[in-house]
Amino acid sequence: MGEKELRELIPIQAEWSIPQLQENLAVALEGSGPALSTATLRVKQVPSEIALVVSTSGSTGTPKAVAISSAALIASTNASHKYLGATPGDSWSLLLPTTHIAGLNVLIRATALGSRVIDNRSKDNYIDADFVSIVPTQLYKALTSDAKLLEHLTAAEAVLVGGATLSEKIKKEAASKHIKIITTYGMTEMSGGCVYNQKPLDGVGIKISNQGLIQLSGPTIASGYLNEDGKISDEFKSGWFESSDLGEFNNGVLKILGRSDEVIISGGEKISLVEVEELIKKILPGVEVITFAMADDKWGDKLCLASTSVINQEELRIKIGNLATPKELFVFESIPKTSIGKPDRRLAAQIASKMRIK
Repeated sequence: MGEKELRELIPIQAEWSIPQLQENLAVALEGSGPALSTATLRVKQVPSEIALVVSTSGSTGTPKAVAISSAALIASTNASHKYLGATPGDSWSLLLPTTHIAGLNVLIRATALGSRVIDNRSKDNYIDADFVSIVPTQLYKALTSDAKLLEHLTAAEAVLVGGATLSEKIKKEAASKHIKIITTYGMTEMSGGCVYNQKPLDGVGIKISNQGLIQLSGPTIASGYLNEDGKISDEFKSGWFESSDLGEFNNGVLKILGRSDEVIISGGEKISLVEVEELIKKILPGVEVITFAMADDKWGDKLCLASTSVINQEELRIKIGNLATPKELFVFESIPKTSIGKPDRRLAAQIASKMRIK
């Protein structure tokens, strides 16, 4: 039995300019250049159909390397552009990091339209574009403190917002400012956003498992996870990817109910509540704590912490970093637990909400 043809895999270089990265992505997609990875991996070769390997992880824990084929990335780009009504020459504004699939997709989509991506990161004055992709935190910033960003978003034909929960309040406020919002849902394993305004893009299938988990299929699905031995896992061989998100799918509309694995997405970044809690317990042995999420206009889901003692937030930040540091701290009389003794995060959020009202 013959072996699969392999191609070189190289990490995206930090010193590459955005035009250089766009060019390297283009040759990776067409197969005339090496495949690219967002992290430095031990594996130096991948099957020839793989164009991109994107590492995903939460605030802590072991990252997974998602291997995505050229065909899947092109299918994702075509489906997005069909929904948006994009035509050759239309432009994309880059406001997201290129370490994630959402930022890389901006470059790939611009390439497909024959245009150079407009890099508006770290800019005081934004250059307008036809399409923009952001996370809810950036939309909140535009609506509350960045008039120039607001102007930039208003000028776009469409603004894709994904990576975290977008509150109805912020969505309505954006609409009142004439920002043409399109909410997106997806993940690296599906080549990024594959559900726009709660409806699947062309070719994307959705079903709900017996456990209530969202399952996705279609031409945008990744090939699998790249293991350290260079082999690609066969989890996706069935053609379906099972997410960790609970949802309902009725009359062609997908409703996200929340996450099942105690992982939240805050400001576009995955954060494991369990792992953050364990980190804090190591730093503060003997102190009772519980981590939980609360809906927030800025963050989507805000990382919160309750304890039976007063905790210094700044000390936590120094020891565990900004991402894993809870954004809001509460002092409870006791830590809520379920009937079997597990942390009751839902009840903790309810208690914290009542404390805010008082």
